This record gives sequence, structure tokens and C-alpha cells, in this order.
Amino acid sequence: MTERPPHGEAMPAPAARTAWVALVVLTLVNLVNYMDRYVVPGVGESLQHSELHLTDSQFGALTSAFFLVYMFAAPVLGAYGHRRWRLRLVAAGVAAWSVATALAGLAHSYPALLTARASVGIGEAAYSAIAPALLADAFPARLRGRVFSVFFAATPVGSALGYVFGGLIDQHYGWRAAFLLAGIPGLLLAALVLGLTDPQRSAAGAGTPGQREDGTTGASGVRIYLMLLNRPYIRTVLGFAAYTSALGGIVVWMPSFLVRVHHISLAVADSQLGAAVVVTGFVGTFLGGWIGDALVKRTGEGYLWLSGVSMLLATPLAYVALTATGPRVYWASLIAAEILLFVSTGPINSALVGHVPKVARAAAMAGSILTIHLLGDVPSPVILGRISERTSLAEAVLIIPVAIAVSGMIWTYAAWRGGRETTERLAGREAPVATGSPAPLP
Repeated sequence: MTERPPHGEAMPAPAARTAWVALVVLTLVNLVNYMDRYVVPGVGESLQHSELHLTDSQFGALTSAFFLVYMFAAPVLGAYGHRRWRLRLVAAGVAAWSVATALAGLAHSYPALLTARASVGIGEAAYSAIAPALLADAFPARLRGRVFSVFFAATPVGSALGYVFGGLIDQHYGWRAAFLLAGIPGLLLAALVLGLTDPQRSAAGAGTPGQREDGTTGASGVRIYLMLLNRPYIRTVLGFAAYTSALGGIVVWMPSFLVRVHHISLAVADSQLGAAVVVTGFVGTFLGGWIGDALVKRTGEGYLWLSGVSMLLATPLAYVALTATGPRVYWASLIAAEILLFVSTGPINSALVGHVPKVARAAAMAGSILTIHLLGDVPSPVILGRISERTSLAEAVLIIPVAIAVSGMIWTYAAWRGGRETTERLAGREAPVATGSPAPLP
């Protein structure tokens, strides 16, 4: 790709074409990424009652083991997100997680299954840390919220496909076939990633430590990660951790919740949840992208304000969805809550890359991955599983609305505080710090 134009200008035609091709390919990979993750809850009840005889804690640990490896691998691989060969690293990661997904279908013991699922995290870490940085380099900042909304729209669609695909294949061919078949698409997409053109980094960031003329850097990984130590970035990530904790509980345990509490068959639960996630994901994610880009023209903290308020509005709806007994009430509440949850997808990721210099974008995503999973969906599935074993799943899921509320409060405070800091900085009372504004980054 050619050099990006200044903020607000039209992209040259060749750069625009290659940028949109990259967006399409990376979005497809992201879709398969989430499908492979959520095949596990799609086959959950069958897997637990198979010859492996998994307890609720062991089942929850399958997701936690994946995220544990994923979150520690991401910062290591993210440190290479500014290198010339980052596309090859992404392609290798896609191929690696696809092979690991298929190997889970060959496991004949719980340790083997746990190892296979944990290994998926290594491959996904390379992709998830670097792909958003690639897109941020390829598109001008004025389009970032919408571009990320397209990219992250694959999150709900891929998650839904994991539920539906896993449930259907399990119903007809067994849970092993679901894992084996889920690994195939990623191998094909890895080849497409190798055919992409890496965005050419300009020298606009002169003054960034170790910056070269081509926009890459000789700075060490440690030096790059030190660029993340600013208050706006840290606040955003902490809110993201609470949000991820809530989502982790929802995606892992919601199929089983519908089976045990509302006495729906697993196949029906998977298909209904899949349809709901696709619709709410598309609606919420695209609304968030467009509204976020509009709000950020009025205030530099628009992405955070939108994310925080949407979480606070989702909190009571999530509680009703998990406590209501009538299908119409709990489905209506669940759909409304999910739309609000997905509203923050594009804006909050836009805010993350907006808090750091260009050279640290991949590191910012990697640092976020480490934090949100360490504090979020690594512990939450296991915690819910243990509470379920001691009481019931109906009581265990009630911690989900609490996590949503915490997320909303942190992001709302971050937006308010960020606005105050911007005002103080403009008044000359404080030294400059990074902000969440989508203004051009170095």
C-alpha cells in the first residue's frame, strides 16, 4: 500500500483498493478466529457427557486455558507488530491456530483436549495483536471507527457460527467432527493473508524513538511497551477487562444456561443464540462505529462516552434477561442488552489505538489482550463454573450484570476525566499526555 494521506484527505485510488482488500481478508480471518473459539460452547453439553466426563469446572477451564496462553503470547508477538514481516507472522498464526483446533477433535483424554485448546491461543495471539494495527496503518483516522466496526462485526458473526456450526455438526456427526472441520477454513485464509500488501509506514512520526524512514522502528520491545504507560490508555483497558469478563461468562455458559434453566435442547439453544448474536452483533457494531465517529467530532472522548453509557444502559437489561421466566421477556431483554454490548466494539478499539503513538499500535492491542483476558475471561468461566457447582448456574450468571456495570462506570469516568485533562492541558496547567482523540497520530 502507498503512504496514507493526511487526516481528512481522500485516499489515493491504489491505496484505497489495497486497504479495502486487506479489510475484507482480515475480517474473514477474524470471523473464522471467533468461530474456532466458540465451537467449544457449541458442543459443550455433548462434550461434558462424552467419554471424557468433564465437570463444569473442567469445561470452563477449556476456555480459560486458551485465554491464558493467548494473553501471555500476545505481548511477545505484539512487540513485532511494527516489523516488515508482520504479515508472515499473521499468516503463520492463522495456520497454527487452525491446526490446533483440528487436533482437539483427536483428543482422547482431558489433558490432551486442554493442551490442544490452549495451543489455539498461540496462533490467535499473533493475529489479534497485529491485524488491528495493520488496519489503523492502512486507513485515515477519520474512518477508523467505521473500519474497526466492520472488522469487529466478525466477532458476533464468528461467535454465532461457532455455536451453530458446533451444534449442527455435533448433532449429526459428533463433537470430534466439529473440531476437525472447524480447522479447515483458517488454513485457506492463511494463504490469502500472505497475498496482502503491508501498509507502507511514512516518516511522519519523526521523533518517535528509533523511527526509520520507512516508518518501522529499531526501538526495543520494552521501550515500545513503555509508551503504553499513560492514564487514558490504562483506564480504557481496565474498563475493557470488566466488559470482557461479562462477555466471557455469556459466551461460555449461555447455551448451558438455556438448557438447564429454560429446558431448551442444546441444538435449539445454539441456533437461537447464534441467530440472536448475528443480528445484535451487526446492529450494535455498525451503530457503534457510525455514532462513535460522529460523537468524536464533537468531543475527543466520544468513543469512551458512547461505550460507557451503552454499558450502563445494558446492565438492567442483562439482569432481566437472566432472571425472567417468560421466553418473550428474557429474549427481548437479551437482544436489547446484546445490541448495547456490541455498540462499544468499534469505538473502544478505536480509543485504544488513539491513546498511543503509531509505532506502538500493535503493542497497545497486545497489552490490551493481556490485561483484559487476565482480569476478564480467563477467570470468569471458571468462577461461574465453581459457583454453579456449589449453588446453581441460574445464580452463578448473576455476576454478569455486575461486570457490565463496572465496565460502564470505568469508561464513563475515563471519558469525563479525559475531558477534564484535555481542558487543563489546553489551559496550560498540565504537561501534554496522550488523548483518545482520533486526530492524526505520529
